[in-house]
Amino acid sequence: MPVGAVLVETRTSLAAVVRNPDLRRVQLALVTSLIGDFACATAVTVWAYTVGGASAVALLTAVRLAAAAVTAPVAAVVSDRVSRRTALLVTSGLRALLIGAAAAYLVTGADDPWPVYVLATLAGIFAAPFRSAQRAWMPALADDPRELSAANAASGTLESLAVFIGPALGGMLVLVASVPAVLALNVVTFAVSMLLIVRVRRGGRRPDAPGEPGDDPVPGPGLLRELTAGFATVGRDPDLRNVAGQVCAQTFVGGASKVFLVVLAVEVLGTDAGGVGLLEAVLGVGAVVGGLLTLARASRQRLGGDLAAGVLLWSLPLLAVAAWPSPVVLVVALVVVGAANPVVDVNLDTIVQRMTPEATMARVFGALDTCYIATQALGSLVMAPLLVLVGVRWSLVVVAVPVAAVAALSVPRMRRLDARLEAPAGLPLVQEVPWFRLLAPAVQETLARSLRREEVPSGVAVVREGDPADTFFLIASGRVEVTQEGRVLRQQGAGDYFGEIALVHDIPRTATVTALEPTVVLGLGREEFLAAVAGRPRSLVEEVAATRLAFRG
Repeated sequence: MPVGAVLVETRTSLAAVVRNPDLRRVQLALVTSLIGDFACATAVTVWAYTVGGASAVALLTAVRLAAAAVTAPVAAVVSDRVSRRTALLVTSGLRALLIGAAAAYLVTGADDPWPVYVLATLAGIFAAPFRSAQRAWMPALADDPRELSAANAASGTLESLAVFIGPALGGMLVLVASVPAVLALNVVTFAVSMLLIVRVRRGGRRPDAPGEPGDDPVPGPGLLRELTAGFATVGRDPDLRNVAGQVCAQTFVGGASKVFLVVLAVEVLGTDAGGVGLLEAVLGVGAVVGGLLTLARASRQRLGGDLAAGVLLWSLPLLAVAAWPSPVVLVVALVVVGAANPVVDVNLDTIVQRMTPEATMARVFGALDTCYIATQALGSLVMAPLLVLVGVRWSLVVVAVPVAAVAALSVPRMRRLDARLEAPAGLPLVQEVPWFRLLAPAVQETLARSLRREEVPSGVAVVREGDPADTFFLIASGRVEVTQEGRVLRQQGAGDYFGEIALVHDIPRTATVTALEPTVVLGLGREEFLAAVAGRPRSLVEEVAATRLAFRG
């Protein structure tokens, strides 16, 4: 893509996000929190390497990730049962308390590292539900799928900036101040993030309100159903399973990188363990570039293909480092890997948001986070013995080759996924129905895909007065006449709709609707229609139906 086109597309996508004050506040809250997180993670990594070497780093990383993986489904259930705002505020507050306690402990000068390990692990547990709730909130704040893609791309770009700024800031503060100072900074960033979240106005309702098609993928009551709802949604959809498998492969490498970056800093750059902050900053530079590219491509909606490309670029540069382990090759390779990271993350988030109902979205993200965190933990655990057995160069080959193969083999299926995610033809009509406007974009698309097209010749009745009612109709083209007991009530054209009266009040058809010219109508079944309007401002639907009845039609 030419540089000029990238800049134009990036500016357009950013402008769409900036114009939406709620999206803007959530983005700022995210980047503020992430900068503190990455700074804190760098400081804790350096500290762990200092007290215990590479094995301590691997163990701490694996334990933190494993704990987060186990608790992510439980936390996601809570996130789907309270407002997104509440979930973000509570998790941020708890993490601030835990990191503050770790800072206070280090200030005392105690030698035992285990309290810091425990507090850091507990704080890490709440990182996954924070991100799940934030990502699940985005569809309710965006006005359409393109704005949602742009918002996710903006989040990816800001996260890329955090990946660059956070480790650099953490490494600098470790050198000029102390590890407790970095932890204290993280507490401040949590407080700022919470203030921004409080000011978000839209999307504050409980996300589990009834009325979204497919919001109960595991029928039946009980805790098990709640905990497995996200896994069930992913398991029932082959495309989601494929996406999850690819990103699991990528996160395996990500977990391994928590260990091998420290070794590369020492063996290739010739620095001490503190050099990992420099390598993390290099990743951040690449991530900024990748974030801008993702922003530029947001309007193209090539989500599956871009995700596969991002996974591939997470692995191939590591093979270059294995072949030519020099500082220049290492820096270039990490810039490419960093650029691939937002490409994967942003397209993953948008795919999930477009394909899952809002009522279970946090649980789907929680289920995926469990898988990804588990593979990260596995990667960090595998890397330590690999380094001992075969050295850093062959270790990179062992972890990179399978990931590259997975990404390359998935390209055809990911292209088919892009076709599936293309906006359905009836989506603009769905978005113009007053009560459907209140639905999340993913639900609107689900409804639009459920529409059944019917061509009606001139003079033929679409529905007849007194007949049973099982469909709500939108007029795609043409013109119809509405009559009752032989009296003409009104005429309707493209963009209008009819049939809601009988469905809302559960009565036979109250009027006959006849095509005045060749007409195309799109039908939405009773169950889909009633599910979509239930739990929403149903009074709006009933008001429209009552008004038409009052005027006899």
